[in-house]
Amino acid sequence: MNITPKQLLDQLVKNQQITETEANQFEVASLQKNLSIIDYLYQFSRLSRIEIVKARAEIEQIPFVNLDKTPIDSQAVGLISESINRRYEIIPYRFDPKESAIYIGTKDPFDTSIIDFLEKKTGKKVILTLADKEQILKMIDLSYSQGLSPEVRDALKEYAPETKDTQISSISLQQAPIAKIISTILDFSIKGRASDIHIEPEENRTKVRYRIDGILQEKLSLPKTIHEALISRIKILSELKIDEKRIPQDGRFTFRSQNEEVDLRVSTLPTVFGEKVVMRLLKKTGGIPSLAELGFGGPQLKELEDAIAKPYGIILITGPTGSGKTTTLYSILSRLNKPTVNIVTVEDPVEYQIAGINQVQINVQAGLTFATGLRAFLRQDPNIILVGEVRDKETTQLAIQAALTGHLVFSTLHTNNAATAIPRLIDLGAESFLIASVLTAILGQRIARKICPYCKVSYPASAEVAANIKSVLGPLFQINKKFETSPVTLSKGKGCPECNQTGYLGRIAIFEILKVTAAINQHILRQDSAEIIEETAKKEGFIRMIEDGYLKVLDGVTTMEEVLRVAET
Repeated sequence: MNITPKQLLDQLVKNQQITETEANQFEVASLQKNLSIIDYLYQFSRLSRIEIVKARAEIEQIPFVNLDKTPIDSQAVGLISESINRRYEIIPYRFDPKESAIYIGTKDPFDTSIIDFLEKKTGKKVILTLADKEQILKMIDLSYSQGLSPEVRDALKEYAPETKDTQISSISLQQAPIAKIISTILDFSIKGRASDIHIEPEENRTKVRYRIDGILQEKLSLPKTIHEALISRIKILSELKIDEKRIPQDGRFTFRSQNEEVDLRVSTLPTVFGEKVVMRLLKKTGGIPSLAELGFGGPQLKELEDAIAKPYGIILITGPTGSGKTTTLYSILSRLNKPTVNIVTVEDPVEYQIAGINQVQINVQAGLTFATGLRAFLRQDPNIILVGEVRDKETTQLAIQAALTGHLVFSTLHTNNAATAIPRLIDLGAESFLIASVLTAILGQRIARKICPYCKVSYPASAEVAANIKSVLGPLFQINKKFETSPVTLSKGKGCPECNQTGYLGRIAIFEILKVTAAINQHILRQDSAEIIEETAKKEGFIRMIEDGYLKVLDGVTTMEEVLRVAET
């Protein structure tokens, strides 16, 4: 839609941003200077760009977003690459998991070709919103390059491969520019609170993505010409074979940034366009979080404390990859770690080293598996045993045997929730009467982002959202006494420099703890379904993950969007 100068000026007059006299003066002056009315107002009027863009949106009756006052959702940013955003001058600022829709700020919301392209690219619904071009470019810089690109650009100017040969010389690997780029990438990962770094080759470039608060975000795009040198440098640091590019490799190294030291677990993978590297950051400083810091509280904390206080039995922690199972286990072990007990662990890999605990890393090539490690542990006079994962029949049976012989056993299982762990154990070959004899508790968990405390604001929940909360929580809603007489109030982050305009800072877990009671044991013996088990557990006070998440929403810890993103509804 083409807006006439008169339409725009009349709207600004209507908004009381300019007078009639000024409108006439601006129209004449724009003609004299041979400028469009919008360009003239940008350059010569006292009006802000936002006022002008907003007036345009009102005339065209299209949605408008002020990006300076809107939190940029890192999940939305992670769905579209930096190169696409710069090419089309767009910025994704919100992702709605319910609608599976991305809200995108653009200078041209009527460009349907962008919608078609992005919907095919992302597999999501795309909603375009009018935004100021300068704000869009500013937010692209903030979202993708925060403090990272300038240093890298300087290093790239210095780097020049000696030959066009595919073999990277040993001299080029030691070049200061390559080392500087790696150091900058690692420095940023620590400052940005990243848990993982992905270095991914594409046809014409190498992109660097960081997992921050559980969401992958693209932060850097590098020329493809330096990819090999970059990967080879990481391999040298990790003591991997530089010339082996056909098979995956695993290694690790330590990196120090200022006063912080991190272990990096390195994994390489051959792809069509070259080797991909993923580095997991394991902080040596800062310690292991307490159970309260993880998100345990109220009746759930008491139930967990009762379970881990027992001298024998099996306690399982369930959830998908990246749901924080290992961190929860370490937190529990740290609590139980005393001079009077012998704690042994077999892990793949050992992520955190804890003083006073005997930790063993599996080595399949040498014949050290979870099963062989567990078998050896039974001859080591342990009190508490941690098995990194129950993944086969032999490990399952040995874990049950260990619990039957008076040991407290901890392990993880990849299931969607606590109740489904029981049918899974049966699938792995465990006898139902043995499961009923040794299983103490099952914990299911997910990780949600916390609201940024620096830009946190409260707002009244809509009638629809309030009704949904009350429906899901049921009697649990009454726990929060302040909502008995007052409307439901929720919190969110507006976005600020501290949280990189996302509105989120840090993470917290949401849990469910299934106590194995006499009634649950009867279901196990009958091999009843997970749904039946969960129904009985609810009658005994079981709080589901979604309910724990909603309680944390009411407490102002996280948002509805986050809980719906990570928890099963």
